[in-house]
Amino acid sequence: MALYELLLPKMGESVAEATVIKWLKAPGEMVEAEDAVVEIATDKVDSDVASPVKGKLVAQLFKEDEVAQVGTVIATIETEPDGQQAETPKPVAAQPIQPEKVLVKEASEEKVPVKEALPENLPGLELLQPKPTVPSPVKDSIRFYSPLVRSIAAQENIKQEELDQISGTGAEGRLTKDDLLLYLQNKKSSAHTSNPPKPTETATEKTPVKEALQPESKPSPRVAATVSAGDEVIEMDRMRKMIAEHMTSSKEIAAHVTSFIETDVTNLVLWREKHKLTFEKREGEKITFTPIFVEAVAKALKAMPMVNVSLNGTQIIKKKNINIGMATALPNGNLIVPVIKNADQLNLLGLTKSVNDLAVRARNNKLKPEEVKDGTFTITNIGSFGNIMGTPIINQPQVAILAIGVIRKKPAVIETETGDMIAIRHLMYLSLSYDHRIVDGSLGGMFLKKVSDELENWDSRREI
Repeated sequence: MALYELLLPKMGESVAEATVIKWLKAPGEMVEAEDAVVEIATDKVDSDVASPVKGKLVAQLFKEDEVAQVGTVIATIETEPDGQQAETPKPVAAQPIQPEKVLVKEASEEKVPVKEALPENLPGLELLQPKPTVPSPVKDSIRFYSPLVRSIAAQENIKQEELDQISGTGAEGRLTKDDLLLYLQNKKSSAHTSNPPKPTETATEKTPVKEALQPESKPSPRVAATVSAGDEVIEMDRMRKMIAEHMTSSKEIAAHVTSFIETDVTNLVLWREKHKLTFEKREGEKITFTPIFVEAVAKALKAMPMVNVSLNGTQIIKKKNINIGMATALPNGNLIVPVIKNADQLNLLGLTKSVNDLAVRARNNKLKPEEVKDGTFTITNIGSFGNIMGTPIINQPQVAILAIGVIRKKPAVIETETGDMIAIRHLMYLSLSYDHRIVDGSLGGMFLKKVSDELENWDSRREI
C-alpha cells in the first residue's frame, strides 16, 4: 500500500490560506478519483478539494474551522498498489506559496533545500539560504506572513531577517498586523529614548533625566461593548470576519478621498424602457443598468489607465487588463465581489450575460475561485437599496471604487436654444472613493466626470 498526501491546492495569486469548513469523507471511507474530500473557504469563495487518486482516506490532518496554508498536507489517502507506478504523483495544482525551506531528516544529516513557488507580488521577500550550521527554531519552520504584514514591512524597510525575529501572537506564533505595528512603535520609542534631549537647567532647578526618558504613550485599546440584560449576542460568521478585517485594513492602508457628481440619465432610462421587453423575449434574461455602468467604467479606465493600477510598497503597478468587480449582496447579509474579466473587450450583450450569470451564481454560492480574483476596479450599486449616495471603502489592492446611487425623477434646469426651462429628469449621484496616495483630486475628478459623460451622452438610437 502507498500513502498519498493530499495538499491544499493553490487557489489564486493572492490566496495563501483556507479554512476547513466540512469534511465530506470520513477516515476509513473509500474515495474515488475526482471525489470531493473536503469543503474549504477562502476570503474569496467557498470550494471543494477533490482527490486525484482512488483509495481509502486514512487521516484528516486539520479539524473543521481550522486554517490551513496553501501547499500543506490536509489529508492522507491509502492507494492501491500499482505495478506500473512506483509512487503516487503529486497533484500539479497544489504548489505551496512559501519561500525556500530546509528539510531536516536527522540532527546528524545534511539539510536538503527544496525550491517552492513564490508569489511575485509579496514585497520584501528574500530566500532563506541553507547554512551548514544548525538552524534556529525560527529558521527551521517557514513562517507565513499575510500580504498586509508584508506590505507594512516593505513600507517600513524591514528586511526578512528582522521580520523573522519579531514575536507573534497569532496562531502558531504567526505575526499579526498588531504585532508588527507594536514592534514599530517600540522601535521608534527606543530610537527616541536612546538620544533624549538634554535637560534644561536653570539657576534654581533642573529637569529630571528620568522624566525626559519616558517613552511615548501607547494608544488606548478599543473599548469593549457592554452587554445588558435582554441583549442578543451574535458571533460573526467566517465571511463576516474576513470582510471586517479586509475593510479595516483598507481604511488603515489607503488615504481615502471621495468625490461626487450628479448625472442626468434620462436618455439612458428611456432607452432601456424601450428595449427591455424585446431583449428579455429574445435572450431569455433581463437587461439591468449594471452592465451599462460596467461599460461606462471600462471606457473611462481605458481613457485614464492610471486609475486602473495597484500599489506595491512604493511601486505603482499599471494593469494591462481591465477587470471590473461588482459588489453583490448575498441572502445571508454578507457580500462577495465577482469579477468581469477583460470588460473592455465585451459588447453590451456580452456584459449583460456575464453580469446576470455571475450575480445568480454568487447568490447561490456557485462561483469558482478564479471568478472572484484579479479585479482591478470595483463598482457597488447602492441605489438598489434606495440610497442616493455613499462613500465606499476601496477594495484592496485596487485604488478606486465607484458607488452608484438610486435614479430618481427630479425637476432640473434644461438649457435650450430658446432659453432655460425646468423639466422632469432622471437624475442620480455617482461617488468615487480613491486612494489619494496614487490618485490625486484632478485625476479622480476627471475620471468621475468621464463616467458621467458616458452615461449622460447615451445614444437613444443604439441597438442591442
